[in-house]
Amino acid sequence: MLSRVADTIYWLARYMERTQSMLQVIRISYITSQDEHRYAGWQPLLDNYGDLSPEEIREAVRNTADIIGHLVFDKSNAVSVYNNIVRGRENARAVQDHITKEVWQSLNEYYHTIRQEDLARQTMLEDPVSGLDLLLRQGLLFAGTVQYTMPRDEGYAFLNLGKFLERALQTVDILRLNKLAFLPDRQHPMGAPELRYVLYALYGHELYSKTHRGILDAQTVLNMIIHDTDFPHSLSYSLRQLMRHCERLKDKSLPDNYEQVHFLIGKVKNSVTYSTISVDDAAQLSQFLLQLRNELLEIANALNKHYFGNS
Repeated sequence: MLSRVADTIYWLARYMERTQSMLQVIRISYITSQDEHRYAGWQPLLDNYGDLSPEEIREAVRNTADIIGHLVFDKSNAVSVYNNIVRGRENARAVQDHITKEVWQSLNEYYHTIRQEDLARQTMLEDPVSGLDLLLRQGLLFAGTVQYTMPRDEGYAFLNLGKFLERALQTVDILRLNKLAFLPDRQHPMGAPELRYVLYALYGHELYSKTHRGILDAQTVLNMIIHDTDFPHSLSYSLRQLMRHCERLKDKSLPDNYEQVHFLIGKVKNSVTYSTISVDDAAQLSQFLLQLRNELLEIANALNKHYFGNS
């Protein structure tokens, strides 16, 4: 496969995984803002997912409709959900010979959905949860179409490298945005409400409730998000999938290129597998997440250099 084609497919997957994560975080943040008096506010999301200046952020946090509009629909926000979908669609258009017709149609439908003015008005001004749910369902439809129709070839491997690298980065970012929820002084006998919203943001609340019946426990929640290989948004699961799809490229790669990327993925995978992070040590958690994020970006840089021909 040509390096530019592999690069385009890889970034298609990253854009779409990022979109799904952003929409879920925005949805849960809106619900939290309505339910919890201890809600930390929109500023962390605007810092992470927006491109506003500090002054503009201070002004924007006063108006929920403006915040949702900026994060989801704003064409001038380079990292908005809208622009992620546009970039994903442009990438899909460029590689239509390497994806199925159904994948292209699903993504094209997603693009036309987010452009609807009625949907933007509903999401910003009337019923944000229903509007965001509609977009989330389009993302799930796209993911299911990829899973159901794509041949298991090189293109599928690069799709999954992009998908699971982005998912690991998003999980790290969600933990970094919600570090305060794990602090010992935030816990109380019934479990910190913030932990519930962290699990919802990662699609993990139902699994946690079925596996660990009873009160939410910060250490148990953190262990699940880091180590549970049955949880598809855990760091361990994403890194195992990243390793699996990297190994599928072994016979189609130059040995040196493959070994460089494989080594970096294995290094991060082992550091997560053998980590013992305690919620009682906030500094240790912060350092672990920062180091992990940097190592994931090293993998992205290695893919750019060794597979996509980018320096």
